[in-house]
Amino acid sequence: MALSYKDRYDAENRIKELKYDFGLESFCMEKFWATEAAFRSIMIAYNLMSLFRQGVLKSKSQATLSTLRFKCFAAGSWISKHAGKTTLNISAIGEKRKWLDGLFDIVKQNHKSFYFSNA
Repeated sequence: MALSYKDRYDAENRIKELKYDFGLESFCMEKFWATEAAFRSIMIAYNLMSLFRQGVLKSKSQATLSTLRFKCFAAGSWISKHAGKTTLNISAIGEKRKWLDGLFDIVKQNHKSFYFSNA
């Protein structure tokens, strides 16, 4: 069964993302095993971001890491403790606040779906 270009159109975008957002093109070390460890770490980070995209964002478009960094992770925040409860306080207002609260609600609803067996 021959694959058409249509079936693998997004592979080039994923390779570009690995190169530019995850630093895949510049991680070579002196020793082979160090290079392999760096490569595996990059792949773990990529897969975690992919799970985040699929499980939390649930978007049809595949936002790159740099886009997600700007939209989700580049927000001022601080951790506070009061009455034995640790809270993450995020400095966001308006539409961004509503959007972030929606993401946290999705995570709360689906928290058990992220457990994987290592057996």
